[in-house]
This record gives sequence, structure tokens and C-alpha cells, in this order.
Amino acid sequence: MARGERLSEQLDWYWRKNLRPRLEGLTDEEYFWEPVRGCWSIRPRGTSAAPMPEDAVEWTMDQVTPGPVPAPVTTIAWRLAHVIVSCLGYRVGWYFGGQHTDSETFAYAGTADEALEQLDEMYGRWHAGVRDLSDADLDNPPALGPERFPMENRILHVNRELIHHGAEICLLRDLYRWRDPVAAVSGGDHDAVANA
Repeated sequence: MARGERLSEQLDWYWRKNLRPRLEGLTDEEYFWEPVRGCWSIRPRGTSAAPMPEDAVEWTMDQVTPGPVPAPVTTIAWRLAHVIVSCLGYRVGWYFGGQHTDSETFAYAGTADEALEQLDEMYGRWHAGVRDLSDADLDNPPALGPERFPMENRILHVNRELIHHGAEICLLRDLYRWRDPVAAVSGGDHDAVANA
């Protein structure tokens, strides 16, 4: 097996056995669920705290530069958008001749189903691109993009990012599934419910 195939298989095994099956049945309610106040998410244009250009699309992603410290908790919608655009989209465009992705004008998904379609499409492009890389491609920096590290380093970085953010998304699904119904009704104030 060539190195490009091994690198793509590392991520693809995780994708097929762990991450993608755990995303099946994702509902819009889960997608937008905010486990704490002040979450960053994907929001309809005009309701986001993020600055937007005049030609912004229907849905936007909460973000500011520089980011606040500590960083806000983010929703599944935000995390999927981050994976689709920042982890995969930019690099598919830079390294594999895909369409240029811009975080300010990207058509973010307003539903869970749409987000999963975007994720599947972008992951498919990434996987195919990595699989076709030769050893020489992996040893040299990519021709496009801001990074000057060997391509193999970039591939391993994206693999780590996808595994890391995928685990966060799965944890949020677990927390949503096992959330305290009293806390969900009261907004987390158990004493107020008990004393009502």
C-alpha cells in the first residue's frame, strides 16, 4: 500500500467505523442545540454576532478575529461548519484543485441534513485527493496554500483535526441525548424548579 493510501485509510477507517455512523439521525434540534449560554452557532443572516459583508449568504457562522479567550462553547452546527470549511474546504481548494472556499461567503447549512450532505461531499473530495498522492507529493510542500510544510505533515494535521472535532461532535450528541429534562425545561436552574 502506498503512503498516500495509508494516510487516507487512517482517516477513512475512523470515518467509516466511528464518525459517520454516529452522525446518522442527526436532527435539526440537536444540530442547533446550545448546551450553555453564549454558544457560537450557525445563525440566520442578521442574527449573528459575526461581521458580515453585504452579499452574505442566508446562514452565517459566529466568529470574530481575534477570537475571545476563553473560546465559546460551540454547537454541533458550528463544529460541522468548521470541519466542512476550515478543516476540509480550504485544503481541498488549495491542494486538490477544488473550488475556492471562503468562510465569509460560504453557504452554511441551515439544516442538519444539508450539513451532512456538505460534509460527505467535502470529505469525499479530501479522501480521493489524499489517496492519489505519490510519495514525492507527500515529501514536498503543497504548491498552493499558505503552509510550507511537507504535504504529509498537512495530511496528518487534517486527520488529527477531523478526529478531534468529530469526537467533540459525538460528545455533544451524547450530552444532548442524556441531558437532564428538568435542566432543559428550566434552563438549568434546578432550585427554581424545585421551589416553584
